[in-house]
Amino acid sequence: MAEVLPLDIPEDGKLAANITHFARALRKAGLKVGPGRVIDAIRAVEAAGFTDRQDFYWVLHASFVSRPEDRAVFAQVFRLYWRDPRYLEHMISLMLPAIHGVQEERLARPAEKRAAEALLDGAHRDLPEVSREDDGETEIEIDATATTSAEERLKTLDFEQMSVAEIAEAKRMIARLSLPVKPLVSRRTRPAMLGALADWRRTMRAAIRRGGEFRDLSMKARRERWPNLVVLCDISGSMSNYSRMVLHFLHVVANRKGAGWAKVHAFTFGTRLTNITRHLAKRDVDAALAAAGAEAQDWQGGTRIGACLHEFNRDWSRRVMGQGAVVLLISDGLDRDPAADLAREMERLHLSARRLIWVNPLLRWDGFVPKARGIAAMLPHVDSFRAGHSVASLEALGAVIAASRDGGEKQRLMRLIGG
Repeated sequence: MAEVLPLDIPEDGKLAANITHFARALRKAGLKVGPGRVIDAIRAVEAAGFTDRQDFYWVLHASFVSRPEDRAVFAQVFRLYWRDPRYLEHMISLMLPAIHGVQEERLARPAEKRAAEALLDGAHRDLPEVSREDDGETEIEIDATATTSAEERLKTLDFEQMSVAEIAEAKRMIARLSLPVKPLVSRRTRPAMLGALADWRRTMRAAIRRGGEFRDLSMKARRERWPNLVVLCDISGSMSNYSRMVLHFLHVVANRKGAGWAKVHAFTFGTRLTNITRHLAKRDVDAALAAAGAEAQDWQGGTRIGACLHEFNRDWSRRVMGQGAVVLLISDGLDRDPAADLAREMERLHLSARRLIWVNPLLRWDGFVPKARGIAAMLPHVDSFRAGHSVASLEALGAVIAASRDGGEKQRLMRLIGG
């Protein structure tokens, strides 16, 4: 029988105290952890034991994690607190500022910065003062008075690299955004004194009432109407951090009066399609997203873009795509379905929409190349291909919708795949 390696726990053996401190770090990182769950976790560990790393992880996971979006945060806090022997030095290195060009830049993994910030709550993060002797070295002073403001820096920061405080500030910035759209000119007309079209019917009726005498020429103008906005948001594991911020943005757009949209329809997809339009109508954003998350059971799961688009085209396209709807597709394009089926469904979606805009967070990389089969199959059937990884990229969507010829990165990437 194979020997089970014991779990490395603190030498003082105060397991209950360490679980309590671990729970405080989880709560600081954004998980809903109360005293009742701490007691349940301690009792669960007593019942299951802690001789196996994997068992210990899942016992605490079952005690503290109640939402799919908390899994990544829990995993990082657990790794730093229980499993990494040098977690304190690693966390401090995440929080200390770095000068570009002096050391190799390393981006934090998903939720890693939030975990580090939670465990270092109250710790001193400033750089240590180093006393220098007169050894011939020249001290370089950096004037930071003309640097970019904190808000401008936060606008361009990747959602996946944000800390808890930065995510909260980003949500407040998103709440101030808008997504205006120009009205569409309809074939229907309305009476207008300064209209460009002659209204012969009204003119003749007025003449008949006067015994056939023509006095004035009645005019008319084209009516204007607002299009629908249809959003298809990928909530698979690789998109969870981005889709959560996009849904905050959609809630703002759906509840902002006078923004121009006739109606905002929202769908989430991973392994199946879910209509969350009615949940976005709730005024409270937390209640709206909680209800949407409860209905969409495939959060942080796999991705079947082709099958979900087929379901949308079959069951929902005629209901929500009428009258020139604009479609926003939020996805990284990493799909498990056959590329031929995905291309066919994308073509059908494109033909049904007035404009199809694909927002992909993978475009944040300068060297992005559409090598994945799903991306190569989808790209020819979109009107615009844009990045969607930061507040600035969401803010730019308004200009993209207003500029009908803005193709984003589509043409450049099409040349790379020979299209």
